[in-house]
Amino acid sequence: MNANGLGLHIVFTGAPGCGKGTQARILKEKIDIPHLSTGEMLRAEAAKGTPLGLQIKELIDGGNLVPDEMIIKMLSERIDQDDCKNGFILDGFPRTLPQAEVLDDMLVKKGIKLDAVIEIQVPDEIIMERILGRYSCMTCGAGYHDKFQKPKVYGVCDVCGGTDFYRRVDDNRATVQNRLVNYRALTYPTIPFFEKKGLLRCVDGTGTIEATAKKVSDLLGIAK
Repeated sequence: MNANGLGLHIVFTGAPGCGKGTQARILKEKIDIPHLSTGEMLRAEAAKGTPLGLQIKELIDGGNLVPDEMIIKMLSERIDQDDCKNGFILDGFPRTLPQAEVLDDMLVKKGIKLDAVIEIQVPDEIIMERILGRYSCMTCGAGYHDKFQKPKVYGVCDVCGGTDFYRRVDDNRATVQNRLVNYRALTYPTIPFFEKKGLLRCVDGTGTIEATAKKVSDLLGIAK
């Protein structure tokens, strides 16, 4: 790894609401390599109308999970694109131990070695507070929080000036608790898998977004 981030291949992981997506986007801006969010990629692929995209759209519209083989095929094709030659930041995958094993096998075949798997560690009670308080601008999608990230002017979006906001339907206590249970059962087993490979790096994510971002940069030896 070098100070400008070239050649970095990073995975962000952690419980829902820990801030891994936010940290992945911040790191992308710092080192200018693609941020590959599998959730966003699935929606984009579905919108393209490709044969794979049509299959994905049918599954998503039906409320079904997209099979691992479809996700890994989509991810494999994305990693082969030119902008990923200098590295990438993976967010939202792997979510299960079988996915971690398939990802590892795919990268080996491509001759790509992960530099680090960064786990953003945040206690459940803080995650609950973060998720239950978040909301977004209806017009541009900019994110806010009742406590941690309020608009500069109450009721007005900082980005577009919109005045309509919404909260995700699934951002309620029962659903968040269920998501945390599923994370412990399904995703957490990937942590020891990557730890055995010497890739795991843990970052305390309980502070501000900026403080956590600095910890990530320091860990990776990024000068910016």
